[in-house]
Amino acid sequence: MTPAETREVWLRGPLPDVPPLLQPVAHALLQAREEVQALANGFPEKKLWDRPAGIASAGFHLQHLTGVLDRLLTYARAETLTAAQLEWLANEGKPQPGADSFATLFQLFSQQVDRALRQVGHTAQETLTEVRGVGRAQIPSTVLGLLFHAAEHTQRHVGQLIVTVAILRTAAE
Repeated sequence: MTPAETREVWLRGPLPDVPPLLQPVAHALLQAREEVQALANGFPEKKLWDRPAGIASAGFHLQHLTGVLDRLLTYARAETLTAAQLEWLANEGKPQPGADSFATLFQLFSQQVDRALRQVGHTAQETLTEVRGVGRAQIPSTVLGLLFHAAEHTQRHVGQLIVTVAILRTAAE
């Protein structure tokens, strides 16, 4: 049998302190973090902001992974975005002082995953169907909808990041 630590996160069993209905959210976020961390090994740093064939840069994806996770979790808590969150959004895709390397951007994403896991772990299952507004227009969603979207949106951008990094590595050779 395959050792548990080498399996995908969802096959390693239930996570302590995570409500049963939210296990898939936590599993997806942990899987995303592991996949992004694996991309850091040998990443061609000088290509962090390159946009091969006009697609989003690896730097954008790393910033967006952090920012969108933060924003969706804010909405799930029924809070509005702060000025700092809006500034982060406006600067996604641009190098920022002190956050301009793959390693630093990964660290920020990893910290956001930790915050997300704490929030998921403290989310009472009876609140999952409560309505939450999204954005300035307060488009209705639910706590569960926002947490699920946070997980699947993270996975979507990790997939795009994997492809972008593969292209950049090939171009660097």
